[in-house]
Amino acid sequence: GLSYTWIFNSNTLHVQEDGRRFVSQETGNLYIAKVEPSDVGNYTCVVTNSEAEQSVQGPPTPLTLRSDGVMGEYEPKIEVRFPETTYAAKGSSVKLECFALGK
Repeated sequence: GLSYTWIFNSNTLHVQEDGRRFVSQETGNLYIAKVEPSDVGNYTCVVTNSEAEQSVQGPPTPLTLRSDGVMGEYEPKIEVRFPETTYAAKGSSVKLECFALGK
């Protein structure tokens, strides 16, 4: 099994403590809601394979704020990737990821 974590400016990003950020354990994507000036910096993804007991760190990706307010290629959209069938044991919890992307 693979797991994903992100490093922000050389510090592990603790997304559980921050309701604005989310790391998809399905894709490894980092989602940030309502980007603020304090979010500006370098983000690095770390992928861990628990079975092989190894981790790989990707290159840092800089996040900057645009002063012109232009979103670029990202238009608001809803992204849903639910599996066709989801099985769960009675009384257990199921988590389905759904994101609204854009301004």
